[in-house]
Amino acid sequence: MDKPEIDKDGNGILFSGNAKVTECKEIHSNVFLLETELELERKTQVSPLPGQFYLVKSTRSNIQFGRPISVYHADRKSDTILRVQFLILQKGEGTAELCHLLKNDLVELSGPLGNSFKKTEGKLCICGGGIGVAPVANFASSLPPKSYDFYASFKSGSYGLEKVEPEKLIITTDDGSVGIHGMVTAALTSDIIKKEGYSAIYACGPTPMLAYIQKIAKKADVKCFLSIEKKMLCGAGACLGCTVRTKEGNRRVCKDGPVFNAEILEFEKPEFAKRNPLPLGIEPDLSVEIAGIKFKNPVIAASGTFGFGQNYRGFFDVSRLGGISSKGLTLAPKGGNSGERVIEVSSGDINSIGLENPGVPHFIQNELPEMLKLDTVSIANLAGHDLDSYIKGAELLDKTPVPAIELNISCPNVKAGGMAWGINPEAAFTCVSAVRKATSKPLIVKLSPNAPDLVSVALACIKAGANALSLINTIQAVAIDIESGRPVFDNIKAGLCGPAVKPIALRMVYDVVKAVNSLPKEQQIPVIGLGGISKWQDAVEFIMAGASAIQVGTATFSNPKTMIEIIEGLKKFMQSHGYKKIEDFRGIAQK
Repeated sequence: MDKPEIDKDGNGILFSGNAKVTECKEIHSNVFLLETELELERKTQVSPLPGQFYLVKSTRSNIQFGRPISVYHADRKSDTILRVQFLILQKGEGTAELCHLLKNDLVELSGPLGNSFKKTEGKLCICGGGIGVAPVANFASSLPPKSYDFYASFKSGSYGLEKVEPEKLIITTDDGSVGIHGMVTAALTSDIIKKEGYSAIYACGPTPMLAYIQKIAKKADVKCFLSIEKKMLCGAGACLGCTVRTKEGNRRVCKDGPVFNAEILEFEKPEFAKRNPLPLGIEPDLSVEIAGIKFKNPVIAASGTFGFGQNYRGFFDVSRLGGISSKGLTLAPKGGNSGERVIEVSSGDINSIGLENPGVPHFIQNELPEMLKLDTVSIANLAGHDLDSYIKGAELLDKTPVPAIELNISCPNVKAGGMAWGINPEAAFTCVSAVRKATSKPLIVKLSPNAPDLVSVALACIKAGANALSLINTIQAVAIDIESGRPVFDNIKAGLCGPAVKPIALRMVYDVVKAVNSLPKEQQIPVIGLGGISKWQDAVEFIMAGASAIQVGTATFSNPKTMIEIIEGLKKFMQSHGYKKIEDFRGIAQK
């Protein structure tokens, strides 16, 4: 059982609150020094020890959880004023926010967390790799000068060594820009450990480096202490999300670590080999084919978020997109829902627009000609309230040059008590097969995530003649006005969308693709993934899950250029990973 971290009066000795940024500057390419000042509530609250970390997050952050950042340096300016410095590598969204803070900005800090490095007797060897130099440099600065040797390994250049005073400072760089050309293996071996007479090794850095240090320390028969990294949520040992397997069972990095005796650690071998980039001058091909239609890239503007292709032309060249799915269309004009229509929620929005649109005939006469002038694939999204309206709408669209129809079967079937056509396989089959007979256009069927068995609905749509599937539509949600005590939306239930739904959407796409892949080859059709996609990494995930293309909706509202950034990100990803075409990595997560 964990012991509570409290003082003799029962008050917590850890800090959780806001700290003021006193300095934030780039000290090396993509590496930043962040200095903060904490005002403690009590004298009994503790200062961090070398090896400990804080959960750190900007108070204006878009992320939910703090990032675990090791302490680079700390000192007590008074009984209740603590200065803490961090070295931060700009890597993901959370660290990028921290690297661009300004003086007097506020950050949320929780800590100090984890255990610390414990000094042993004898001559010490300290080793830091990349950003992992921060905690070991902090440890080194707490030791008597020239009582240790310090090995630092970087990709290029060096940083974070200003406070270390070793007997020997040995630097290695991958590019040879500083010190020895090569990785830490070029400077530190088991023979060198024995020759120098080290009694213990302390290290922090990339996992392959730590595995190597563990190996040579064991061979040299010296003590070894390694600080390891793991994604975490609470940082306090409660959630069990950061466990690692050891010879002594599972151990928590946040509570039992991050510093471990190397003897108990069991490093997992990487399951994949690093891919080589494309040769210089070779451009990846982002084009995809869906239902016989060629898209210049797999990024499509989602229905209901991009109008009819004109709204965002003032922000970027919309012809760069792979395609545009129109605002949802019904046979007759529709005024949409009354009352509140949209609210912001954590990581997304809930909307109750109600398919407001000018109707299919008006679209054909006015909006479609302008859509078709754009150098991208136009898709007409068709909705309906009963079977007859679906059929008549499809018949009208069939007579136009629109390349494809996206059939929204999330709409309520009024003759079935308002239950959506896409909720059960039988209703979906009835609707899709009827529309299939009404048009020869490629038919993309858009599926509802609210179906109890989405896979069965998908298979029914394929049987009914769908040429492709798109999923998911919005997820049913409810919001309550706490002042009135009433539901926010007149319809009570509305559609949740945005980043919050992305993991659910990805799971559903994965499941549907898996089911489609189990069919005979001639029955397999493309799947278009959507739901919470806001960056190129999301798009890669959906494609790796098996999607042939993706649609982007809500993210465009917060950043109009999201889709362009996704296209550029996909291109760079393919270049760096050696993928010549989308099909090279589509569905690899299924294998």
